[in-house]
Amino acid sequence: MKVIIAEKPSVAREIARVFGAAIKREGFIEGKGYTFTWAFGHLLQLAAPQEYGFYGWNVQNLPMLPQKFKLSIRKVKTKDGVVDDPAVKKQLDIIKKLFDEASEIIVATDAGREGELIFRYIYYHLKCKKPFKRLWISSQTDTAIKEGFRNLKPGSDYDTLFYSAHCRSQSDWLVGMNATQALSLASGNRAVLSLGRVQTPTLAMICARYLENKNFVPELYYQVAIQPDKDGMTFRAISEKRFKTKEEAQVVLNRVEENALVLSVEAKPRKEPPPLLHDLSSLQQEANKKKGFTADQTLALLQNLYEGKLVTYPRTGSRYIGDDVFADVPNLISKF
Repeated sequence: MKVIIAEKPSVAREIARVFGAAIKREGFIEGKGYTFTWAFGHLLQLAAPQEYGFYGWNVQNLPMLPQKFKLSIRKVKTKDGVVDDPAVKKQLDIIKKLFDEASEIIVATDAGREGELIFRYIYYHLKCKKPFKRLWISSQTDTAIKEGFRNLKPGSDYDTLFYSAHCRSQSDWLVGMNATQALSLASGNRAVLSLGRVQTPTLAMICARYLENKNFVPELYYQVAIQPDKDGMTFRAISEKRFKTKEEAQVVLNRVEENALVLSVEAKPRKEPPPLLHDLSSLQQEANKKKGFTADQTLALLQNLYEGKLVTYPRTGSRYIGDDVFADVPNLISKF
């Protein structure tokens, strides 16, 4: 039995449909010799400080530097406190049973760093030792899925991608856990003051920009502009230098108006390359500028479009077309 694991149920259902598998079970779909199961995002996370023996918020514990990071099941808040998510535990049990029975494991999580991390954390948590292959596609069209399965990659090809994601996860833990406790304790422990590897520098940039705007003092200045002409063509030239008074600018203008002369005009054909395709960040910026969308709104819209096969994988940092999509570009353009 070949087991295919996707990042979320909707993706698993879509791949199963392409294969003609339609027998629905609890936590998986089977048919045609394949079994399709799924995660729902990050099922596992790095364990909390207390699981390494760092109990309470105590300056004596800082810095907290685990010798080896542990994985724990995603938590939920209940009336009895924070506990393992029962739905996650149930799905992990289903995945373990399927992996134990599998003749081959195929990874169909998202083609990116976090998609790789989601699978690897499941794989290592379940102590699975079986080799696995990787489906690497950037769109969910039937053609892309079929082509991807014809060109499965060895799982080891993506080891370094996992290492980078695991390193990101560990650095988030080390900075977030230690800095949050340190600042909160230093402030007298009156409130939790959250710091993070990404959120704190981002907040600092926002604060710096706010202070720049708040402290900005408008300053009047003058530049010199002239419009000489040559062979019926008019040119506009503006001085780089800024003058504090109109009188200073006028003196310079009087000089150049008398002597300014276009000696020659040279025209050259120039090729300007088209702009690169959007990655997630650039599209979020443009959507905010033109439509006022937040970053989360843009991502949610993109995710829906991706699952509807209308755009390629949205959570990408690449601005180039993948090999699996490039061959279809002429056909797409012809439809516009």
